[in-house]
Amino acid sequence: MPKNDFLWWRDGVIYQIYPRSFADSNGNGIGDLPGIIEHLDYLNNGTPDSLGVDAIWLSPVYPSPMHDFGYDVSNYHDIHPDFGTLEDFGRLVEEAHKRGIRIVMDWVMNHSSHEHAWFVESRSSRDNPKRDWYIWHDGGGPGKPPNNWQAVFGGSSWTWDEATGQYYLHLFLPEQPDLNWRNPEIHEALFDELHFWLDRGVDGFRLDVASAYYKDAELRNNPFRLGLRPYDRQHHIHDWNQPETHGVIRDLRKLLDQYPERMAVGEVSRGHIVEYYGNGQDEFHLNFNFDFLHQSWDPRGFQRMVQQWETGLPPGAWPCYVLSNHDVTRHYSRYAAGRWSDARAKVAATMLLTLRGTPFLYYGEEIGMRQGRIPHAQIQDPPGKRYWPLYKGRDGCRTPMQWNDWPNAGFTTGSPWLPVNADHPLVNVAAESQDPNSVLSFYRRLIWLRKATPALQRGSYTSLIGQPVGQLAYLRQTEDQAVLVCLNFFSRPATVEFDPAMLPTLGWRVLLSSVSREDDRVLGSRIELAPFEACILGGV
Repeated sequence: MPKNDFLWWRDGVIYQIYPRSFADSNGNGIGDLPGIIEHLDYLNNGTPDSLGVDAIWLSPVYPSPMHDFGYDVSNYHDIHPDFGTLEDFGRLVEEAHKRGIRIVMDWVMNHSSHEHAWFVESRSSRDNPKRDWYIWHDGGGPGKPPNNWQAVFGGSSWTWDEATGQYYLHLFLPEQPDLNWRNPEIHEALFDELHFWLDRGVDGFRLDVASAYYKDAELRNNPFRLGLRPYDRQHHIHDWNQPETHGVIRDLRKLLDQYPERMAVGEVSRGHIVEYYGNGQDEFHLNFNFDFLHQSWDPRGFQRMVQQWETGLPPGAWPCYVLSNHDVTRHYSRYAAGRWSDARAKVAATMLLTLRGTPFLYYGEEIGMRQGRIPHAQIQDPPGKRYWPLYKGRDGCRTPMQWNDWPNAGFTTGSPWLPVNADHPLVNVAAESQDPNSVLSFYRRLIWLRKATPALQRGSYTSLIGQPVGQLAYLRQTEDQAVLVCLNFFSRPATVEFDPAMLPTLGWRVLLSSVSREDDRVLGSRIELAPFEACILGGV
């Protein structure tokens, strides 16, 4: 791969920041843009002392009443005062770009806030010019919604509006009314808002619930299926994944192609991911595959999912992988195993950062942040409040970043919006930066090795174990470089043997290991692994 062929969204590492929880600069207990700016050198200062990421994805920072913590946008072209100002955002873009860090914004086009000026107008009367910017219907009158659709966060997807005597649709909270993409004025208005941010230097967008833009034109009932919650008792074939949605995404791709090196990554429905790549060049650049988020600690399951990606994507499409995000239990806690927990975290990190595809990290995973324990009285998340104790919400994966062992982990000098994890005196950036064996130190070495190794960025992927039992092994290869990745998923030593015919060489040098064996030489087609060892070898 030529050195000048680097493309940040394809070859780099993207780091998700939940802004409320990353760094608070003014002591009000809520993270903000100036706080992120203060920690850009931690993310990438151009040296291996930093994490080395190539882009940051910001969860929503727009004005919002925060019923769903920013995913209910009340103004698409400004910054919420909790996070700062447009000037702060401009400074963030400038300072990030100085360090080679791209900026990806969360973009919510399925719904707005009920406080957005568009919905306020739409709700004002049936003959308002913006009435059709949202989805209104008579239904059968009060208590008789238009159909059986259920909201993701609970209850009917329809809310009765007494003032105008109709229902409006919301796939999430009643405070998040769905926009009507069958009205071309919505398309024009939201694409104008995208131009606003592109012209300010934004490099990419993460498209929230992108497979829900269009709904069935006839508003037909969803068929029944077995499930625990009412939402899960429906096949969502009429409220999600309508064919017209692909036209919006193709238009989005055309817009982004007008700007150099811009990208879009889609949050789309499981089971439909490949569809939203289009022909591999005309829809999303990337689509999240959330299978890893639901996969147990089993190498067979991980390999099966990778093979499905590798064989299912259209030509020219590029995969991406993620182990944690703002909606699910942190993977350190999902895969915890007592004294082996850090070792497992290093195996998971190595897999994520060496597969063919773009890795997305979630803030704090690089220090082994655990899922937070939130007392019932301090739950902030709407579904957590609604379904507790059966479901405790998403607050546990959104707790403040742990920078040091100070009170509130150095996140804020005030009272944090969510409790700081009790383990922060030991699990924090400052402490782990001084420990060469820490999870953070391993992430840094791993990311910088990836940056220096073309085969780990763009190389082909070949699985070397047909039916893995306790280990994964695969080859990443370019025309002039071969890298062998071996992962032991169990707490006992293991021997991995390969078919020599599948290897480009029988001489290997250890480039990085989660145990102390760097620069070891391995000859032949047999690799010995320590318990829970992650080992990356380069051909010699």
